Amino acid sequence: MEFLYEYGLFLAKAITFVIAVIAIIIAIASSAMKQGGKKGELEITDLSEQYTEVEEDITHHLLSKEELKEKEKKDKKAAKEQAKIDKKASKDDSDEKTVTPRLFVVDFNGSIDAKEVGSLREEISAILTVAQPSDEVFVRLESGGGMVHGYGLAASQLDRVRQKNIPLTASVDKVAASGGYMMACVANKIVSAPFAIIGSIGVIAQVPNFHKLLKKNDVDFEQFTAGEFKRTVTMFGENTEKGREKFVEELEETHVLFKNFVSEHRPSLDIAKVATGEHWFGTQAKGLGLVDELQTSDDYLQARCKSHKIVQIKYATKKGLAEKFSKAASLSFDAIISKVWQNNRIFPG
Repeated sequence: MEFLYEYGLFLAKAITFVIAVIAIIIAIASSAMKQGGKKGELEITDLSEQYTEVEEDITHHLLSKEELKEKEKKDKKAAKEQAKIDKKASKDDSDEKTVTPRLFVVDFNGSIDAKEVGSLREEISAILTVAQPSDEVFVRLESGGGMVHGYGLAASQLDRVRQKNIPLTASVDKVAASGGYMMACVANKIVSAPFAIIGSIGVIAQVPNFHKLLKKNDVDFEQFTAGEFKRTVTMFGENTEKGREKFVEELEETHVLFKNFVSEHRPSLDIAKVATGEHWFGTQAKGLGLVDELQTSDDYLQARCKSHKIVQIKYATKKGLAEKFSKAASLSFDAIISKVWQNNRIFPG
């Protein structure tokens, strides 16, 4: 009887544990189903408020008690005067009212395939629902370029701002090369740090070929296509001179489209001089007309802090475990490519 009692108690515990696990699984599945249609959400940060808080914190540490009291009196007086001005403006019969312009900040740190364009689309769409011609969109851009179609779409997203007659400024602190510059040139104004890498208006394609290795090991590779130039060059088959010529022709066509795009948005450029595939540092790029001002994004935003309300817009996507592993692998690959790219450039010692 004691054995049966203990066995029954064990069985009851086991059943309770199984039921609890099933309940947790159901709750997780239900939550996932509810959130399934919502892949991400907008994060809005008031940068003006952050700048003000930093200024106040530093001021309180630097000033003495007497100086702080004097400052508080001046601030209260200024606030009262501003309140009177606002009250008078509200009673004004004219329809025009003084509105503080907004500066919307967007960050774009582009990868090889420009997958970040999805978030950029959401951010631009959100901004365009409220932005006025008196406002400004400020893009902090960092990219060494990548796939043509990805960066072409990213540039088109920025062009939506221009089409609405809203001032667009692109800021480059580190690099905007190739596809990165394709995006930057859309802006009304480009500001660059002195040693940021700018330009690289060119097209590159590299394809390894293992045909000789396969042939040496008696491995046949067969490829079937319909259309003479469905595949111009291949990794495993024997490439023909005609195929190579066609491939180079396609690269040249892409380069022409790239040059025309840059010329359309920056007509004052000597495109023949800057579209050689070379890159330049910010100071050199300004002399060539590739950028308009030498300034970091921090300096630009602090200068606008007194005249604009600065708001950062970010579309944050929710990622599953598989996506997180994929992103980690992609970042590692991008880091390797970036390292190779940098090692083939001249930098100060």
